[in-house]
Amino acid sequence: MKYPIGIQSFESLRKENYVYVDKTEMVYELAERGKYYFLSRPRRFGKSLLVSTIEAYFSGRKDLFKGLAIDELEKDWECHPILHLDLNTERYNTVDSLTDKLEANLNDWEQLYGKNPVAKSFATRFEYVIRYAYEKTGHPVVILVDEYDKPMLQAIGNEELQNEYRGILKGFYGALKSQDRYIRFALLTGVTKFGKVSVFSDLNNLQDLSMDARYQALCGMTEGEVVRYFGEPICALAIKNKLSEEETLARLKKRYDGYHFVENGIGIYNPFSLLNTFERLQFGSYWFETGTPSYLVELLKRDDYVLPHLTEEVSTADVLNSIDVVSNNPISVLYQSGYLTIKDYNAEFGEYRLGFPNEEVEEGFLRYLLPYYTGLHDVTTPFSMSQFIGDLRSGRPEQFMQRIASLFSDTDYKIVGNSELYFQNAFYLVAKMMGFYTKVERTTSNGRMDLTIETKDYVYIVEFKLDGSADVALQQINEKGYDKPFLMDERHLYKIGVNFSLEKRCIDAWRIEPAP
Repeated sequence: MKYPIGIQSFESLRKENYVYVDKTEMVYELAERGKYYFLSRPRRFGKSLLVSTIEAYFSGRKDLFKGLAIDELEKDWECHPILHLDLNTERYNTVDSLTDKLEANLNDWEQLYGKNPVAKSFATRFEYVIRYAYEKTGHPVVILVDEYDKPMLQAIGNEELQNEYRGILKGFYGALKSQDRYIRFALLTGVTKFGKVSVFSDLNNLQDLSMDARYQALCGMTEGEVVRYFGEPICALAIKNKLSEEETLARLKKRYDGYHFVENGIGIYNPFSLLNTFERLQFGSYWFETGTPSYLVELLKRDDYVLPHLTEEVSTADVLNSIDVVSNNPISVLYQSGYLTIKDYNAEFGEYRLGFPNEEVEEGFLRYLLPYYTGLHDVTTPFSMSQFIGDLRSGRPEQFMQRIASLFSDTDYKIVGNSELYFQNAFYLVAKMMGFYTKVERTTSNGRMDLTIETKDYVYIVEFKLDGSADVALQQINEKGYDKPFLMDERHLYKIGVNFSLEKRCIDAWRIEPAP
């Protein structure tokens, strides 16, 4: 079985016998039901392959669809002129990088279909290309734009550059509406949907598929598709990892499933991670290995975002569906980029509860954030996560606390800003990372932080105070009986009281008391 990892050409995929999860019935439905569409999905989710599939379909390439659902549905197989703009191949750090890309595509199209010498602007030239393509071929035009938003995303944080990109793209995409009579079908894909005063403000005839229940599985894979198409590698993966097939499916689900794009929707697997897992027969963090955009961190820091809220966010469809570039709210970007997903829906208030989609995303994103909020970035330092865990598993709470204290004392406070927020965010990340290797429970209220860490042989109950004292923190553990759930536990128990000084921005004291 050949896995189409990185294969974005439908023609190559079919001719070279890569496995293909058949989405062509939905492609046919889109072509029959409407004309203008937009789809937002996270990166590496199969958007480019979808665009290539639609291009092959409207090019009349019946030979490529033999045996697929659309082969039985389509009878005519007309060949339409295709205008395919792929904005995913450039780094847009200057206006010239975008204008050069548009110029190159327009030149190619004008050589094929004709050029109006009077037309000067990109938008006007695009309008004439659409018209001339229709007139020359006698068939209405199909327009496909892949990663329409990449220039806008790369300019987040640079308002002047983003305004210039917005002006160029707004007029360019507006040609779709003005040349409607010459167009058969149009699809724009991207990671995000910029709204309000952005590139879509004039293009209001697009049907947004991003939260449409009928097409929630247009990209990605459902559990049924995983079982149907990948029985062979699931069996091989089970053997390689000494698991049953049921255990293997459960592990795949925990690690790569969990994307929900509509309320009460089906779970969608990340296709890139899934295919890599089958190819290598190894569970990994493949989606994160391809890179996480730095603009996400910039948005979180710009907003002074409280990281523990990542798994408690509540939002509405209006927020999730659009990005207002003047807003400081990073939630819509995190959702559309695939770092958060829909976990629950309150129909009465129209509210979505968000959270991490799966283990790969949660672990990868928190690990990515760690060096931005703490000194934990070099595995050779005494702050290595494995050494934190080693101290806890070996019953060395004093060494564990020394590492924690050193971590906070070595942080660049010019970067972290507000000390209370810094402490909360930094310790949240450390606790979450420890939670991937140990059982960690954490609660917060009124500035107080409680932490219970369990390993095979030890239990640690940690009480934090901000501008208090370690003695008072330890006293609270005893007075409130935080250790009661573990009184009959055979494991060794340690109670730890910790004080964080907001003025000094460090842990200035701790006390450790072993249980009798």
